[in-house]
Amino acid sequence: MNKFNYTAISDDCVKCGKCKPVCTIFNINQDEATSPRGFIDLLGAYERDELELDKTAKDIFESCFLCTNCVEVCPNDLPTDMIIEQVRSDIAKKFGITWYKRLFFFLLRHRRTMDFLSKLGWVFQTCALKLDDKKQSALPRFSLPIVKKGRVLPFADSRSFLNKYPANIPATNKKIEETKKNKVAIFIGCMSNYTYTNTGDSLVKILKKLDLDIMIPKKQLCCGAPAYFTGDFDTVDYLAKKNIEYFETWIDQVDAVIIPEATCSAMIKQDWEHYFHNQPEWKKRAAKLSEKIFMATKWLENSTNLKNLLANSGKKFDQLVTYHDPCHAKKMQGVWKEPRSLLSQNYVLTEMSDPNRCCGFGGVTMQTEKYSFAKAAGAPKAAMIKETKAQIVSAECSACRMQITNSLFLADVDVQFKNPIELIAEALEN
Repeated sequence: MNKFNYTAISDDCVKCGKCKPVCTIFNINQDEATSPRGFIDLLGAYERDELELDKTAKDIFESCFLCTNCVEVCPNDLPTDMIIEQVRSDIAKKFGITWYKRLFFFLLRHRRTMDFLSKLGWVFQTCALKLDDKKQSALPRFSLPIVKKGRVLPFADSRSFLNKYPANIPATNKKIEETKKNKVAIFIGCMSNYTYTNTGDSLVKILKKLDLDIMIPKKQLCCGAPAYFTGDFDTVDYLAKKNIEYFETWIDQVDAVIIPEATCSAMIKQDWEHYFHNQPEWKKRAAKLSEKIFMATKWLENSTNLKNLLANSGKKFDQLVTYHDPCHAKKMQGVWKEPRSLLSQNYVLTEMSDPNRCCGFGGVTMQTEKYSFAKAAGAPKAAMIKETKAQIVSAECSACRMQITNSLFLADVDVQFKNPIELIAEALEN
């Protein structure tokens, strides 16, 4: 199947309706147009010139959360998320991209400028934000131009992860194996680089405990996911190619590139190839790199003795932990057992009623213009977490962290969010 032939995909949809009960947007906006089969029908009509890409169509296609629930249950494996990502490029070309998104994507291209503004933000952020260090969240003191008062946000750390460590951290007691280099690279992701920096700090601690050589590639750029989901393909093209060229200069020196972020990992491991579907040479280069790209918990569980270290640490925590499955982890990469396996060595895990339900982050547009949808999608997740009576909710995704932290705040649920990497590092502390 041509995954970008809207009419062929529309014709292959048997209208069984299995997608509708699991669709994040349809559950909060029960209109057939904003359901997976509705999206597919409309895209087929658009390709046949039977539907104008007007503001109504734009509004419909931008309402999808790209959670991939529909792809998971579709009997024909129709790539609804991929064709919506594709049409958003047409939308961006026709209607342009809002000024604040253009500014954001500009910063994603220019690391030094982002570093400077993040540092500046850290200095002055308490003027506009009331910080909660324990929950790593901030409450606006007044309504901001883009984000209104009454929701919690992440805040800048004093120093980014990439600027905190040297490019290479050698192992203390190097154990040489003929088949392995015992060296891993860290791709940190923008949110863990600037806001949730304890995730990266914790990953470094874990890798040190495992006595591995650590490489922190200093010239890594954003994976491009925010721009990809918004339709800014010029930015995606720039970021993906720059990263690929940079990765190729050192990828043979490491066993793996590990990423403590589901969205970044999925973007690099899978969506770069999807994006380059019509650029075969770059698609081939992206595919080659993807062989060494792993979510952190998957690689740590399957390629190290971390599980045994945790089991033998003697630490047992009484706090209940519930685990949320990020859409880009379980559904896209099949990663869900690994974090639970590692956490269960030291923590008491309790499952929420539907850990696979999308938290409602949905991307830049959903968090700004369509925030009412994100808010509505997040409420059921907050209720599920409350029902578990857990003190901690965990997920290997900073986008989920931002959304769930806000949903818990709005529902007045006193639960702390921690990346599983943070919890694992705590269990390894002396």
